[in-house]
Amino acid sequence: MKTTVIGGTGLIGSQLVAKLKGAGHEVVAASLSSGLDLLTGTGLDEALDGAHTVVNVSNSPTFDEQSLAFFRTTVGNLLAAGERAGVRHQVALSIVGVDQVPGLDYYRAKVLQEDLLRGGPTPYSIVRATQFFEFMDSVISMTADDQAVHLPATPVQPIASAEVVAALADVAAAPPLNGILDVAGPDTFTLDELGRLTLAARKDERPVVTDAQAGMFAAVPGTVLTAGPGARLASTHYEDWLAASLNG
Repeated sequence: MKTTVIGGTGLIGSQLVAKLKGAGHEVVAASLSSGLDLLTGTGLDEALDGAHTVVNVSNSPTFDEQSLAFFRTTVGNLLAAGERAGVRHQVALSIVGVDQVPGLDYYRAKVLQEDLLRGGPTPYSIVRATQFFEFMDSVISMTADDQAVHLPATPVQPIASAEVVAALADVAAAPPLNGILDVAGPDTFTLDELGRLTLAARKDERPVVTDAQAGMFAAVPGTVLTAGPGARLASTHYEDWLAASLNG
């Protein structure tokens, strides 16, 4: 079965391409570096030629209001090209709780992506994942200075990107869900607690200040970023992953 991975050279896409190839699938990794431009549609017909399944793990270059236009255009182009190519399954990566955070432009843009997929011409699957372990350094840096790191006490349930990839690979190889699968890590933390764990492991002595107004996750209400009943839970614990990443 031929699968095209849109965004096939990024953190998730490159791992997914390798995993699908390892399972014996014919895979095309489509990205800007391969000549694909989702915004104009250039290269889409070639990338989707003969594909049974398309997995879209591409991302907006910005997280502001412009991300809405990005997903509106790129998903429209991808669905139209998929219909022309006879694609039978469109898979998209999204975010757990994404439809419950209207205060974030990027989350509203991802909801738009999901809505377009649901209303499109092709059977679909949406895999919603919690925050990736690999993004914790970026989360810290957004609200840090030389003296301290400011983070809200937002509950999160982080997951290793490799386990997101495993879920995507399973969904891509199966019949369309025409619905949503949530995937999440095994443990729940508050974001400030996760920051303290990360800094301590890195021997960074800066304190983490609990700040309800700090960073993009300050706009997140309650526990919406944690998985509910029926989610697929990963097995890798953040502390184990962090220790392994520090040891090379």
